[in-house]
Formats: sequence, structure tokens, C-alpha cells
Amino acid sequence: MVKDTIFSKKKSLRFREKIYYLEKPIVMGIINITPDSFYNNSRIHNIESCLKTIQNMLESGATIIDIGAASSRPNADIIAADEELKRLTPYLEVITKAFPNVWFSIDTYNAHTATVCVENYGFFMINDISAYSLDTEMLETIKRLNVPYVLMHMKGNPQNMIQQAIYNDVVAEVFQFLGEKIHELQTYGINDIIVDPGFGFGKNIEHNYTLLRNLEVFKALERPIMVGISRKSMIYKLLNITPNEALHGSLLLQGLAIINGADIIRTHDVKETVQTLQLIEKYLHA
Repeated sequence: MVKDTIFSKKKSLRFREKIYYLEKPIVMGIINITPDSFYNNSRIHNIESCLKTIQNMLESGATIIDIGAASSRPNADIIAADEELKRLTPYLEVITKAFPNVWFSIDTYNAHTATVCVENYGFFMINDISAYSLDTEMLETIKRLNVPYVLMHMKGNPQNMIQQAIYNDVVAEVFQFLGEKIHELQTYGINDIIVDPGFGFGKNIEHNYTLLRNLEVFKALERPIMVGISRKSMIYKLLNITPNEALHGSLLLQGLAIINGADIIRTHDVKETVQTLQLIEKYLHA
């Protein structure tokens, strides 16, 4: 039964020398050091606001803080590592000194950025929207850095993914893609993999809801499942609202994702998401 399994999984993540067991779902907070994120209230403009946001997320129950400096919204430019690090560098030393034991993840498709964040600043995870397709060095970098890797499905790239949203069976095709990539990673000796179906990345609204409804299918991959649907267009376009107004829809869909098998929820709204998880856990164990 669902209520007997969701909060009792024995999947795990490595954090340097430590193993963290995902016995129940956890929350990843989003830090956008970008000038053009689709959700303007999430954009970080200075170090003070960055530190305050991270502190608030941690106090609200975030387990992981995911930091990115390249927007992945539709039609966003693909930026080089030099530009990405130019945006990130003023923040990296300050935040890692302020929060030395925090699990920081780097949201990047650039191998050099991943290397700098992991080797120089102790980040423990790489979150790559491209499934190592946008940088030919990324696969070897993942192997060398030996940290958990978020493997996400995206059809095309941010500049053309809207036009790529064509499937015969979106669930089967995303599942096959992730399964083949897991096999490829394993042949390189990479086993610490989190899968992300990639909501909004080369999918239309119908595709996104079909994936959400069938999320439990991805349990067969035997990897932690991460879901990022916070304030996305599958909510605000359907409801004819703005991302700023999409909190309630985000919480509902994130709750459904948990019920359907998600292990990690990537969100802008940590406090409210943690509260939602607490209510679901109580409901499932009543």
C-alpha cells in the first residue's frame, strides 16, 4: 500500500564521507543567482539577501540548497562556464564559510563550473538539466568528482525545448531515456544517481500532468526521484495566473508528487513545502 512505502524507503545519498538514508522525502531549496529566472521573486541580487535566504530555508527544514547561475527557462541562452562562474564566484566563498556543514548542490550543465564548486568549495552534488549533453567534459567530470549526480530528462535544450515537446508516450520515452542514461553512467562506474523526469523541459502541460500522475513508474529505476514543479508553467498557465501567484498550486502538485513516489522536492518555497510534507506524512500514517 502507498502509505506503507512512501515514508519508509531505504535509498541513500552520499555527503562526502557520510551516507544519508532517504527514509522519508526531503526538500531542496532553490537559490537563483541569475538576472532572468522565470520567477522574479526567486532572483538573488546581493550576498546579504543570499545569506538571509539560505538561513531561512535551513531554519524552515531544507536538507539541500541548490545554487544556480544560469537560467533554464524556455528560450534562455546557454552560457559558458566563465560567465556562470563570474556570477557565482562572489557568493561561493561567503556562503560556504557561513554554512560550512550545509549540503550545497550546484545547478549547472558546465563541467568546469561543477569542478570549481565541488573541488574548491565543497559542494556535494551536481544537478545537471542536460543529462551531460551540453558539455562533452561533463561525463568524465562526474566520474572524477565522485559526487551524487542528478540525471534529468530534457528534450532539446532551453532554446528549442518548446518545439521539441512531441511524444508518442511521454512516460515510456522519459523512462527509457533515464534507464539508458543510468546504464551508461554505471558503465563509467557512476552509481550515485538521482533521476528527475524534467517537468517543463520539452514537455507541454498535458505531458507534465501525465508524468506526475504516473510518477510511481519511475520507482522501477531504483534511484531516488527528484521533482521540480515549483511555480512552473504547468501551474500558472493552466490557471491563467503568474508565477508569483502559483504557491498554492505548487504545494498541491508537490504533495501529489510525494504521494506518487518523489523522494526530493526542489522548491522556491521551503517552509510551505516542508509543512505540506508533514501533513502528508500524518495523513498516510493515520
